[in-house]
Amino acid sequence: MKEYFEGNKGKVEDNLLSEAVNVKDKINDILRVGDIDLINNAHHLIKNIIEGNDEELNLFAKQEGIAWATHSLTLSFKLEWVQAIRRTMWRFIKELNDSDQMMDLEDFFKIEKQLNNRIDNFLNEFFINYSTYKDALISSQKKVVETLSVPIIPITPSICILPLIGSVDTYRTSILEEKVLTEISKLRIQTLIIDLSGIAEMETEVIEHLLKTIYGTSMMGCQTVITGLRPEVVRQMIRLGMLFDKDTRTYGTFVTVK
Repeated sequence: MKEYFEGNKGKVEDNLLSEAVNVKDKINDILRVGDIDLINNAHHLIKNIIEGNDEELNLFAKQEGIAWATHSLTLSFKLEWVQAIRRTMWRFIKELNDSDQMMDLEDFFKIEKQLNNRIDNFLNEFFINYSTYKDALISSQKKVVETLSVPIIPITPSICILPLIGSVDTYRTSILEEKVLTEISKLRIQTLIIDLSGIAEMETEVIEHLLKTIYGTSMMGCQTVITGLRPEVVRQMIRLGMLFDKDTRTYGTFVTVK
């Protein structure tokens, strides 16, 4: 069987492309984006399925899963391609058996079970590794985004500035609280300047959380300086009866901080 597939590589490739109608136009794109050669990989997969190299199949599935996750390649293309490989394999096995009558019915069903199980196991391992790596990648990217969303920048060994830009929701304020308190302890910050000039508006819950964070910095021996408060935010705080504590200084802009 292995020799038959090796001797008919060209026909196998033609049949694969006719079976995978959506993938055949994407083969060059997948090669360019992910350095994944679907044709060569198909021959490699068929060889290991026929030979029963389960360990090699699992390793190959892991490599493929990570590669497709890394480059965010479309999963439906992978599924269609593997199913095209499955149909192509059985077409050529039938042709071989019709010409040589190498299998009786019992042998046929035995081989059918073995080969299909290997293909199914390959797909399972591929999707497990794809999902695992994708989740780890998303988690890593999320941590980077969280770090960038709360950038504490040292000005002197004891003074840092935290410029907040864009929208601030309760999730971001939770990150802010955790990072601020951690960095105060880690960097021994004595003065933290929080610049709010990039924030046009804040929800009530966000303001409350910010005030609690400022109180927490005070408990750790760090003085907080607020700069760039927008009129909209100030009016909202006045309306709600919210005030900074007496130790918190406020300035119109960062450059006016003394």
